[in-house]
Parts: sequence; C-alpha cells; structure tokens
Amino acid sequence: MSSKDLLDNIKKLRELTGVGFKDCKLALDETSGDIEKSIEFLRKKGIAKASKKMERTASEGLVLVKELDGEVSIIEINSETDFVAKNLDFISFCKELSDINFKTKGDLKKLEDTKMNNGSLVKDNLVNLIAKIGEKITIRRVNYFDNKKGKNFYYVHSAVEKNIGKIVSIVKLDGIVEGKNDAIGSKISMHVAALNPLALNQEEINKEVIDKELEIIKAEIINSGKPKEMAEKISKGKIARFINDNTLLNQIWIMDPKKKVSDILKDNKVDKDLTILNFIRYKVGEGV
Repeated sequence: MSSKDLLDNIKKLRELTGVGFKDCKLALDETSGDIEKSIEFLRKKGIAKASKKMERTASEGLVLVKELDGEVSIIEINSETDFVAKNLDFISFCKELSDINFKTKGDLKKLEDTKMNNGSLVKDNLVNLIAKIGEKITIRRVNYFDNKKGKNFYYVHSAVEKNIGKIVSIVKLDGIVEGKNDAIGSKISMHVAALNPLALNQEEINKEVIDKELEIIKAEIINSGKPKEMAEKISKGKIARFINDNTLLNQIWIMDPKKKVSDILKDNKVDKDLTILNFIRYKVGEGV
C-alpha cells in the first residue's frame, strides 16, 4: 500500500470511528489495510468510539414487511440519502433482518444480537455496512404480528419492490371468513396507510397528546380575539373533532365519505362481529 493510500485509509477510519491517528494506523497495519477488519480490530480492542457519522440525521431508507405462515414482520431501516436506500448491499442487509425478525419477534435488542448468515452479529454487520457505504445507517424500529388470533393484512405504499416501500401498514382483524369478507382486510390496511390514525379509539389515545392539542386549540382561539369563556366552549368541539379524525374506528372511510370505519366493520360482518385487534403504520423517517 502506498503512503498516499495509507493516509487516505487512516483518514477514512478516523472519520468512521473517532479514533486517533496512531491507533488507526496500527489497526490498518494489523489487517493489511482492510477498513472493515480494522473497525472490527478497534472494536475488539475497545478503542473504537461511536462513529462521527452517527451524529448525522438518517431520515431516508426503507420499510420492509413480510408474511410467513400467517405471521407478519415489519422493520424500518434508515439511511442518510435515498441513493443509499437503493444500494444492493443495503437492500440485501434489510431483507435478511426482515427474516431474522420472525425469530426475534419484534425485539430490537435481540435482533441486533442475532447472528446473520455470515456468522457475525447484526450489530457488527451494521458497523461494517456503514464503513463500506459511508453513510449513517440505523435499524430504527421493528414489530411483529403473531398468527394466534385473527388474521393479518398489510399494505405497501410507494413500493420499490415487492414488500418494500416508504409506508407500510398492518392490520389484524378478527371475524374474517375466507372467501366472504377477507377482501376488506387489505382495504383497511390501505386506509391506515393513508390517514395515519393515532389509536383505535379515544381510550387508546395518550392523554398527554389530547392535553397538548387542547392547549394549542385554546391558545389559537384566544389569540384570534375570542373571550376565554367562548374559547372553552369552542375548544370542546374542536378537540372532539381531533379525536374523531385521529382514531381509526371514528375516521371517515377513505372509500366512502358517508361512512366511518366502524360502519365498514358492521357492513362486512359474516358469522361474528368483525373487529380490529391491532394495527401499525411505519413511514420512513417519520418523526426523525
């Protein structure tokens, strides 16, 4: 390796690990200039610090969903740019993690500590992938829907390929009868992806969310010149609308504005009540 190549690799390794010049040179000498192996070397020695790249914002990436024997896995993995989200190594890494999630059942810590096909832990492969691609990459969140009760349905919006996209929603329904009302499952999943409900009903909305929204509503009304007494009255109606707009059962059905989601469940009842047991929606980078 030429002196210039060595200096370039030292610079790159320092940027990735935050480690000093001398230790980076030692690691590269020990690994014949291999960046990925040098990171492993430094980590094993307890020298490597958190990568400087980890201070950056990673709000792009992918959401992956997969169904296996009625179970459904969902995972969001973020990158800094959409360009990296199209990288084949990145996509391959994401797909394998999606498979592993069936074993770790939505437990992110267990997933990170699980071995991948190459024999290394997920968290170690993540560090190596960051070094190879040169961007911050994070496994942001995972979830898992079992097949013990009800039936799972999912929807992928802005799909880049099968079961991979920018928005993914999953809905678990009880009361589904194959060939009679099962088509409604995908439609409700699509509704969740489009309207992003906060909760199933009012009881499941975090009280802090309601209190904060009520505070904002009252402030807006008072700042508009309305007296405080009137603000109290108006705010009650506005917060009721906020709750309806953000709870799945009370939302206006996306395919028929004359009905609510609760009406659709009644319309599609077959042998027993059709109920929503659980739902989730992941959008890439949301809230980052």
